[in-house]
Amino acid sequence: MRKGKTFIICGPSGVGKGTVVAKLLANDPTLYFSVSATTREPRPGEVDGKHYHFLSHEQFQQWVEEDAFLEHAEFVGNCYGTPKMYIDKAMDQGRDVILDIEIQGAEQVHQKRPDAVRIYIAPPSWEELERRLIGRGTENIEKVRSRLARGKEEFLVARDFDYFVINDTVDRAVEEISAIMCAEHCRPDQRIEMIQCGSPD
Repeated sequence: MRKGKTFIICGPSGVGKGTVVAKLLANDPTLYFSVSATTREPRPGEVDGKHYHFLSHEQFQQWVEEDAFLEHAEFVGNCYGTPKMYIDKAMDQGRDVILDIEIQGAEQVHQKRPDAVRIYIAPPSWEELERRLIGRGTENIEKVRSRLARGKEEFLVARDFDYFVINDTVDRAVEEISAIMCAEHCRPDQRIEMIQCGSPD
């Protein structure tokens, strides 16, 4: 049985990562979506193990000390991290894993797991990204411009990623990412070990 691979999905806020990932998961139920751990309190309707793995600060710190995270960070007084054990279990079962994380987290994961495949999702243009952010109607124009500025800074890091997908339409982005995932499993190091070679005559 083939071993699963880890695919990191990154991109600026508003680019549509959530929609793309949701469709990838709907198209292929064997995919495993990595659920983050956090120290923040559950919100109404959130389920432990589904939306997040909810930990106390003491539990989270213990996991950090045990090197149980692929990446972790603190944001507005709460800690967030990507647990290794659930990812490793899924990969051992032959399932591909999807991580939807920030650029900084992606760099941490890449340092620990250089074989993780990094995919950057970009908008067709910065004007289109601004239109999408404004269209959400959840933030004022100053916040939108702040997100755009941050996105442009992170964009420079995208040059070092393994793949670059432009999300002009969700279907096309999903099709390209699915093709990337298939191609990654066609690499020699993935295929040769699957073939049992006989002894020479």
